[in-house]
Amino acid sequence: MTTPRIVVTGIGASSPLGGTAPESWSGLLAGESGARSLEHEWVAKYELPVTFAAEAKVRPEEVLARPMAKRLDPASQFAMIAAMEAWEDAGAPDVEPERLGVDFATGIGGVWTLLDAWDTLREKGPRRVMPMTVPMLMPNAAAGNLSLHFGARAFARTVASACASSTESIVNAVEHLQDGLADIVIAGGTESAIHPITVASFASMQALSRRNDDPATASRPCSVDRDGFVMGEGAGALILETEEHAKARGAKIYAYVVGGGVTADSYHITANDPEGRGAARAVRLALDMAGASPDDVTHINAHATSTPVGDPNEYQALRAVFGARIDEIPVSATKASTGHLLGGTGALEAIFTILAIGQRQAPPTINLTTQDPEVPFRISGSPQDLGAGDQLAISNSFGFGGHNAVVAFATA
Repeated sequence: MTTPRIVVTGIGASSPLGGTAPESWSGLLAGESGARSLEHEWVAKYELPVTFAAEAKVRPEEVLARPMAKRLDPASQFAMIAAMEAWEDAGAPDVEPERLGVDFATGIGGVWTLLDAWDTLREKGPRRVMPMTVPMLMPNAAAGNLSLHFGARAFARTVASACASSTESIVNAVEHLQDGLADIVIAGGTESAIHPITVASFASMQALSRRNDDPATASRPCSVDRDGFVMGEGAGALILETEEHAKARGAKIYAYVVGGGVTADSYHITANDPEGRGAARAVRLALDMAGASPDDVTHINAHATSTPVGDPNEYQALRAVFGARIDEIPVSATKASTGHLLGGTGALEAIFTILAIGQRQAPPTINLTTQDPEVPFRISGSPQDLGAGDQLAISNSFGFGGHNAVVAFATA
């Protein structure tokens, strides 16, 4: 039996660069930064050592109706916004509920709901804790609410593999479609974890940039003076379906999802394997699934978080796959503009990768002051022309716990 080809027919996003996918893409191409000083009383109250982050540019309450917003944690709010945009972008397809699935991820889940409820319990007692607290804080809340909203009855699945979460969900969605479990899947990921406890924790780990005086330039992937990542928030959603189903309904096709690879390092709970073996295997798996060789790849969206150790480790992993050619492939490190959306980052970067190959331009990487000689990617502060002809690109995501996920896209 022939394996069905999987296509992307809709995209949606809410990010630090914009409230929609087109706005986020335009901001990225323009070299904007989503990082800003945090204007919350808790920054001073808790004397946080990091006072900035990349919050979503458009707040959920500006988009969602109040009754819907009240029953969703911010992470689920962003998921709903992105998925609703993607669904409309795909033409609001008419599909049997039993043939519509959801694969939607998060790295942390409803941290705001959980910790607000804890504050309420301590300060006001158990009677004041909301009955909806658990349904709002659970990691599968976004997937469950999307299933309810769109009437998806095939399945509603959640991956929680830290910063690899939403890329892994996209790979899972492809496999579920190829296995015939659905005709359409709403895939992606979300995160809203810019909270004092997470900021304090990441800062305690020495993982965050400390450039409080200049947030816009704090995320500096591949730059010799990088000093940590910038927390971001938001969501990305993709409508995936079989090519046969998409063409039968006359849907526009953004790209083909041609491969995916998911592996584990089994090395350390937070540090990635310095030899990049797991990451390299994930890339090879994605290319094998695509029936492609490393020579076919025309663009890479790197995970590139702007940490001193992570960026060179990713370079070594890719060099193990591509050899010296890695220095010739146009690379984008888009977290320089968006910050790191944790469980939502892979879906947003998948959208950027799809648009990059469709428009034949790799987005710029801002804040690259002096490129680190240990990370000699072909990277630029300006968009890079990908040239005419067929394109094949990969997007990388790596997460705490040793999770590696890679997805490959080809032009339609």
